[in-house]
Amino acid sequence: MNEIGLLVQRLLDETTKTSVGLFVPELVLSGTIVAMLLCRILPLLWRVPAQWIALLGAFTAFAWTLCQFDQLVGGTLHATPIFTGLLMFDQFATFFRMFLCLFLILTITLTVLSGIPDREDAPDFYTLLLGATLGMMIMASANHLLMVFLGVEMASVPSYAMVGFLKGRKKSSEAALKYVVYGAGAAGVMLYGISLLAGLTGTGSLPEIGHRLSLIVSQGAGISDPIVRTIVLASLMVLVGLAFKLSVFPFHFWCPDVFEGAAAEVAGFLSVASKAGAFALLVRFGLAFSGGSAAVSEIAFALGIGIGVLAAATATFGNLSAYGQTNIKRMLAYSTIAHAGYMLMAVSALMVMKFSKHGGAESTAVTLSCIEGLIYYLFVYLFMNLGAFAIVALVRNQIFSEEIEDYNGLATQCPLLCFGMALCIFSLIGLPPMGGFFAKLVIFASVFKATSVHWAMWFVLGAGAINTVFGLFYYIRILKAMYLKPRPDGARKVSYDLMPVGLFVLMICLPTLGLGVLPARFAETFNNVASVLLTGR
Repeated sequence: MNEIGLLVQRLLDETTKTSVGLFVPELVLSGTIVAMLLCRILPLLWRVPAQWIALLGAFTAFAWTLCQFDQLVGGTLHATPIFTGLLMFDQFATFFRMFLCLFLILTITLTVLSGIPDREDAPDFYTLLLGATLGMMIMASANHLLMVFLGVEMASVPSYAMVGFLKGRKKSSEAALKYVVYGAGAAGVMLYGISLLAGLTGTGSLPEIGHRLSLIVSQGAGISDPIVRTIVLASLMVLVGLAFKLSVFPFHFWCPDVFEGAAAEVAGFLSVASKAGAFALLVRFGLAFSGGSAAVSEIAFALGIGIGVLAAATATFGNLSAYGQTNIKRMLAYSTIAHAGYMLMAVSALMVMKFSKHGGAESTAVTLSCIEGLIYYLFVYLFMNLGAFAIVALVRNQIFSEEIEDYNGLATQCPLLCFGMALCIFSLIGLPPMGGFFAKLVIFASVFKATSVHWAMWFVLGAGAINTVFGLFYYIRILKAMYLKPRPDGARKVSYDLMPVGLFVLMICLPTLGLGVLPARFAETFNNVASVLLTGR
């Protein structure tokens, strides 16, 4: 009994003194959610607009993660598993927590300017928004298969409700229903894959999976081996759940309909935040095969090649499907699919270089550059994609349309909004000196180095280069409508206040140029964040 008491005391001490203190940003968001739920009950909270409560919680969480990140860089805090190893606290996780909190602040600010949601529905909407962000933060910190599934579901369930939040709109309700059905199917497949992996290895801890697999996979075992087949099947099932969150082909079916049916503010949130959390989790899951035998490395290497082929197919499908779209949100949805393909190329190059037979210092450096390129791409993607959806939302409030032909001649009425859209479009295409150009350049450079390991990466690199050219044609349609076509007679006029709408547009669009002009300013930070996953410090 004394031993049990000491064990319980030790567990409580570890939880209260270490884990809870490092988990404060998530606790702040949880407390903000509780405050939102109490808004309708407590008269004092009901007098305060819900968006200010949400902003206060988001700012507090962001400030806390910023302090934690600074302490990790300075050496005051050190990378450590928390909550008995269920989550990981390190620079990588803290960076993505900070990323998601910053994006949450910008999204809430956008909803304040656009007026969606109204005061009556605001507590419910921000509860869902904060809940989804909390789930994505857990995805980025997941260190155990249980938290992998829990994080994905915590991010997904509020997202379903947000998509159908525009009550009385048939498209919105239809999109939410499709999202729920596809999400439930993907979650079931993912859960089955997790159960297979946990059953095979006897553990759910991601850092231990590689070592456990090396004990059960014999050297030289091929795909004919039942254990190898089960490992591959389980891994693919887990990847199905992540591919759904990333809208990767062929698990993209929900994305165009959901983006078209949901409000532009919700579509912008889903296009960036879900990718940040899912890619952070995908990198951790991919590196879980490290530390095993050569046979396990061969399985991970094959998965890397498969991810590369999937990335090429995703980018190609997204770009080609965007050509015939007349609705700007639906076009941006296919654009989101294409960019998921570009970022997935970095994960493919990472796994190919990490698990190749020809390891060494050069392989480690390329592996590091793959993670660094992915982080840089996501950071640029935050501003260029949110900027595009924000301008769509602001213009929608004026012209009550999201059709591209209704954007004709807007440059004469709202030059600042059109200038911001141009910056975002040029960055999405990948034209220099925009941030999108350098982000693609870093990823393509990593894929190019991976071609020395396997010929299939030439196919991935070629697909990436060709799709960059493909994207140019349909993106330019938006700018052509805004700048070259005349404004039709009788069309609704667009007017906006320079403060705060114009300032907000500049605040989220100009970084796409700054990240391209001064990429070296951020390189050291991204390099430090990436190196944590390889060194464990």
